Amino acid sequence: MVIDQDPESKRQNEAKKARNEKRVELKKEQEAKKSSDPKELSQDEKRLVKDLSARDSEVKTHEAAHQAAGGGMAGAASYTYQQGPDGKMYAIGGEVSISTPTSSSPEEALKNARTVAASALAAGSPSPQDFSVASSAKVMEMKALQEISKKAQEEIEGKESYKDSSSAQNTPDKKEEVPSLDISA
Repeated sequence: MVIDQDPESKRQNEAKKARNEKRVELKKEQEAKKSSDPKELSQDEKRLVKDLSARDSEVKTHEAAHQAAGGGMAGAASYTYQQGPDGKMYAIGGEVSISTPTSSSPEEALKNARTVAASALAAGSPSPQDFSVASSAKVMEMKALQEISKKAQEEIEGKESYKDSSSAQNTPDKKEEVPSLDISA
């Protein structure tokens, strides 16, 4: 069964309902404003925002150092973000990819390995991952140095072998008669 209210009480109930809806909307707006206004944050929240802001600057500076030292081998930085109590996003971690092109010579491989190591250790306080990358680059550097050394040794041995074979050809085993000209007057 449905009971119709008189038109006056129906209008009053609708007006009450509208006022309640406006109050709820105002409350939501105030809460949203509070979360985005740092002046309205608690002391703990303000401290957290300060820490997140400092971490954001540290991370971005750290990754920029890797990019600068990596030159053309360094890719774009990518970041991991966390939302602060003020509603803003703060970088809390990051990485820069570095690609080593295929080297056409041991000298080029050595140059690339040194660039990678310099890039990995460029930041003021390298992370464990940075040390790992630098270590791998040092292994690449050692291999390139071994190749360069091997190549140089082969060149030296080749020259000595050539020298020995040409010396053997110039030293006669038996006495050959060497033609001589007598130009006495």
